[in-house]
Amino acid sequence: MRKLKNSELDRLNVDEFKLAKKTPLIIILDNIRSLNNIGSVFRTSDAFLVEKIYLCGITATPPHNDIRKTALGSTETVAWEYVENTLDIVNQLKSENVNIISIEQAEQATMLNDFQPELNQKYAFVFGNEVKGVAQEVVDASGLVIEIPQFGTKHSLNISVSCGVVVWDVFNKQKFQTK
Repeated sequence: MRKLKNSELDRLNVDEFKLAKKTPLIIILDNIRSLNNIGSVFRTSDAFLVEKIYLCGITATPPHNDIRKTALGSTETVAWEYVENTLDIVNQLKSENVNIISIEQAEQATMLNDFQPELNQKYAFVFGNEVKGVAQEVVDASGLVIEIPQFGTKHSLNISVSCGVVVWDVFNKQKFQTK
């Protein structure tokens, strides 16, 4: 088995990406401290044609060298916007009929493997601070809380890993057509 060269991967260029039909998924980063996590979320968002990323609170914004290291150019392809208060963008998106889902461990959370997204419905997934998680007021404003099942001794996954798991799962379940 031969590894493929980048030139053989048939990926979109920046202009094609910007014109491509986007997956109706929005990512909201609620006070993320790690610049590497932010960059990784951009890369995951590029891979699955995520519509937009909202960077909120203390979450750093591009351009920044530490974001760029892990984003590998995806800050130039994925649409993003800084919003100071996470709850403000959550409420705005709710008024636009976007389903807000916090990724958190909470009472009555739905396990990711049990979540069945509706076709043609737009979702915004909120990922929280590496230590404190999603702010309680944002959890309260969410229509649903999803928990990623875990079976080991640790209590959580890295935020960029959580984002990758959730986005891939929802993308796969909805079987989005990207071309």
